[in-house]
Amino acid sequence: MVVPPWLSVPPPGYGGLEQLVAGLVDALVTRGHAVTLFGAGRDHGTAGDFVATVGDLQYDRLGESLPELAHLAQVNHLVDAADFDVVHDHTTIGPLVAGRRAVPTVATVHGNPVGEYGTVLSDTDHGVGLVAISHAQRRLNPRLPWVGTVHNALDTTGIPRKSMPGRGPVLWLARFSPDKGPDLAIRACRAAGLPLVLAGKCNEPAERRYFEQVIRPMLDEDVTVVRDADRATALRLLIDARCLVMPIQWEEPFGMVMLEAMATGTPVVALNRGAVPELVRPGVTGLVCATADDLPGALRAADRLDPAACVTHVEENFSTCRTAIGYEAVYRRFTAGVVRPARSREPVRVAFR
Repeated sequence: MVVPPWLSVPPPGYGGLEQLVAGLVDALVTRGHAVTLFGAGRDHGTAGDFVATVGDLQYDRLGESLPELAHLAQVNHLVDAADFDVVHDHTTIGPLVAGRRAVPTVATVHGNPVGEYGTVLSDTDHGVGLVAISHAQRRLNPRLPWVGTVHNALDTTGIPRKSMPGRGPVLWLARFSPDKGPDLAIRACRAAGLPLVLAGKCNEPAERRYFEQVIRPMLDEDVTVVRDADRATALRLLIDARCLVMPIQWEEPFGMVMLEAMATGTPVVALNRGAVPELVRPGVTGLVCATADDLPGALRAADRLDPAACVTHVEENFSTCRTAIGYEAVYRRFTAGVVRPARSREPVRVAFR
């Protein structure tokens, strides 16, 4: 299991990818697999073995290409067919270099497979199969070498749950970006007459710039800002919240925060973009709106939804065990169609029928 070198697994705060991987590793180990996690830093909290390619987390260099390339080069040197059956890569540029391994690689695509990222993925190496995290994501670029679709999962161990609908403010929990719609959250809550908490990741230059230029001028007494909340703070905010608002302005490929909200019993009010319809059951675990004009009414109605139904929905449909089973099927199907030649480190892909 290969993760980017930026954050620990699991992460202390923001980091949906790392949170997913932590639960997946533990579930695979529970199901009897030997799993080695390749990452950075000195600490991890999974049941698998851990190999660090570099002693310090590279978060301060997030956005640079060399730290991830160096990390992947180290992984490629360390992975040997005698020790591993399959590599599961979660990095951005892993699909470009994974074909150099003597072990077949499946790579989960965590972003939208279009634009520059789509160009990178279209040059995926032989011996590498791509896995989508939602049907909506896969539809954005159906010509890529997809080998499966497996929804993300959430390990709900230790997540507090509420028995009654929350009476606190509406919560927006994301990174400060126009894609995430914090400005729409402010407008919708004001139109609904409800207080709002903006709990946003705001430690990268683009996030800080967007917050100062767009969001700060919109703030008033009805909006509370919590910047860079750790996981404990985020869970407390979710428990207190009336609902989570997701006024997304892009084709969100998944949205782990929606699972986190529903796992605590907090319903989701979201715009109908990306994977939202695959995660939220309208009228049961949340309300899905066609336009921003529909958000205020949905925010007022959200407290009528049953917290227990939200919790059950996550446990039954997005458990780490269910996701592990899905990936097991992908691993077996894909490795059965890859031939590893005796004299070459580059696997040759055999087409499926």
